[in-house]
This record gives sequence, C-alpha cells and structure tokens, in this order.
Amino acid sequence: MAVPLTFLFLFSLTLFSQLHTSFSRQSHIELPSETHRSSQKQTHLHFFYHDLRSANNPSIVQIVNPPKNVPNGFGSTFVMDDPMTEGPDLGSKLIGRAQGLFGLASLNDLGMYMLINFAFTEGDYAGSSLSMLGRNPIAEQDREMPIVGGTGVFRFATGYAIANSVDDLSTPEHFVVEYNLTVRHG
Repeated sequence: MAVPLTFLFLFSLTLFSQLHTSFSRQSHIELPSETHRSSQKQTHLHFFYHDLRSANNPSIVQIVNPPKNVPNGFGSTFVMDDPMTEGPDLGSKLIGRAQGLFGLASLNDLGMYMLINFAFTEGDYAGSSLSMLGRNPIAEQDREMPIVGGTGVFRFATGYAIANSVDDLSTPEHFVVEYNLTVRHG
C-alpha cells in the first residue's frame, strides 16, 4: 500500500514541531526577551590606549613574522596588553588594559584584524570587560569596529567602537589610539 507523499510530509512536520516544543520546555537556556532588550542601558565610553614598543617594557610583542615575499607585512601577528588611560598622555589615570591579538590581514592595504578585550580596572566598570572583534583599516581615521560582547556590567553588550590614531602624540616606540565606544548592555 503506497502512502501519499503529502501525508508523510505533514506527519514529519507534526512530529518535528512536537519534539521542538518538548525540547523548548525542557531546556534551561533562557534567551533574551523583548522586555530584556527594552531594559538595556546605553553607555558611551572614551579612553586612549598605548602600544608601547620599548625594549625594556613592551606592551605589544610580535609573535608571527611574515615571509619576505608578501606585501604590507601580511601575516604579521602581535599580542598586546596595552594600558588604557582617561587622557591621551600615558601618565593620565589608568582605567584598564586592552588585551588581545591583532595582525595585518590584507594584501592590498594596511588592514588589520583585531581581537581585543577592554578590561576595566577602575571606576564604575572595574571588573567588567568589552570584547571587540573586527577589521581595522589603520591608515584611516574614524575606524569603526563592532563590540560583540562583554562581562560584568557589560553582560549582553553589543555596539561599536570608533578608533582614531593620535598622530601628533605617537612615535614609533609609543603609538596612541583614541577610542569612543557606544554599547548597549544588560
């Protein structure tokens, strides 16, 4: 006896929806609701970080050297633990550390990938962090990168960062970057 194809499709669909409903009731995972989203705060942060390349006390270290036959230093990779300060001077109040990886990831320009945690150690955000992941076209000003998560006060964070090189203060041994972040969080 041949079973009509429509019957099998409807039977499979019904079975799947019952399994899905059963799983949903048994799951302990809670997804953010519309109520949660509407109760989120929006915070703006402004700070500077300092890439220090001095031989005595560097805050960035190159961990991968590129082959000599690639343009733009493609493949160069660095690990960082940069001081974050309230003002552009290294001597201004330390508010945290910018920790992570970055590297040159473009054959055609000076485009970097950034995997950075902004770990706050002072003030209202002490013990909290924000995670940034994205492309950084370092030759440009007003470089926008996404904020993809956070911890502590910044749990469920999403947002964006705008980075600007502070060229008048930067040297080959001390590169200063200004950050403006706008984040929504729980």
